[in-house]
Amino acid sequence: MLSLFVKKPLLSLTCITIILLFAVISLSPSSPFSQIPLNYAIGESDIWSAKRILEWRPCKWWLQGHLTALPAESNGYIRADCYGGLNQMRRDLCDGVGVARLLNATLVLPKFEVAAYWNESSGFTDVFDVDYFIQQLKGFINVVKELPAEIASKEPVRVDCSKRKGQFDYVESVLPSLLEHRYISITPAMSQRRDRFPLYAKAALCQACYSALRLTAVLEKKSNELLEAIPKPFLSLHLRFEPDMVAYSQCEYDGLSQASMEAIDAARGDRKPFSGETARVWRSRGKCPLTPNETAFILQSLLIPKNTNIYLAAGDGIMELEGLTSVYTNVVTKSSLLSGEYFKNMHGNTKAALDYYVSINSDAYVATYFGNMDKMVAAMRAYKGLYKTIFLNRKDFADFTSQGLKGKELMEVLKKAHQDDFVMGRGSALPDCFCDFKL
Repeated sequence: MLSLFVKKPLLSLTCITIILLFAVISLSPSSPFSQIPLNYAIGESDIWSAKRILEWRPCKWWLQGHLTALPAESNGYIRADCYGGLNQMRRDLCDGVGVARLLNATLVLPKFEVAAYWNESSGFTDVFDVDYFIQQLKGFINVVKELPAEIASKEPVRVDCSKRKGQFDYVESVLPSLLEHRYISITPAMSQRRDRFPLYAKAALCQACYSALRLTAVLEKKSNELLEAIPKPFLSLHLRFEPDMVAYSQCEYDGLSQASMEAIDAARGDRKPFSGETARVWRSRGKCPLTPNETAFILQSLLIPKNTNIYLAAGDGIMELEGLTSVYTNVVTKSSLLSGEYFKNMHGNTKAALDYYVSINSDAYVATYFGNMDKMVAAMRAYKGLYKTIFLNRKDFADFTSQGLKGKELMEVLKKAHQDDFVMGRGSALPDCFCDFKL
């Protein structure tokens, strides 16, 4: 080989020049994602190798039991009316259990919204094992499948718990209606005063949310079928970049395809994107969803190998997905792994239940947002002792890119920021039912 180089120095020099020129062109700084060493994401260690100093674990006052015996007589019946996606409804149900216990009420099986927007027609009994739910809540709260004959024919009196009423107090605002009408329905307010909840009401909420909700036998079987089909080990990635999500965020993005831009514009309605300084501040607050391309870049910065098996826990409307799959090629979805009439006939809630089940049983979980599913999955993983969970930090990403950081330099600061989050257990569980435990 050496003699060949000596005999043909001009040819060799030409080849080297071409190679160097190609490298310069391919790594030109046209975006924050340029200047990435090709093997940067293939390292001996990754984000999960960092030694944690804090974990969230279920609080002892919850695990020790309901703490206070149920009163001999109930003040009446409460039904929680739940709206939105599966995990938003689950959150409302959990809160409803806590409210019912707070007000010494008997819980009626919840009403799940039937909504065309969510492609949804399945109710609570289609998703969750009712008998298991009732059995697991014994001693925490009384739950009934059927109402007494004297009120069974009546619709519950609707009590407004508007999310826009500020610090909403149930004892002051709901208990009088319960005592008067004996059967009411509520949609729990996000602004409720949980600081006024006694521990026995909080314990009922926690027990409902993390110990009492098991999928129906049929749905759990399908979820296990999906889990078994995913190549192991795998990372579950909850990626949010649908047209309605982007439209709702009021963020704008450069470099999207024409099809994506048209889909976003169609979803915007009157919600126009921010511009100028408002747009900059909004993005710096972490309000803009990460694109699949940005997600792939951050995963590489965390030294997650490109050959990692990834289960995409998401709906069918994600835009620009090739930004992820062009880097991480072992990506699977429920649609690519499941078939048959049962799967084809599944709706929003039951499909979301598949993603939820797989995510809480995955080897690692990464979320690009901090929505209801992400919070529930993180808390359930903490409950099960699975701590390879992290939320990609949109605020830090926006801050660093606005400073002009690119390539390897951007990767290094992103790695440190996310490693700090992981070490401190940030965002890994819901504080209402979990307590921090220093390692």
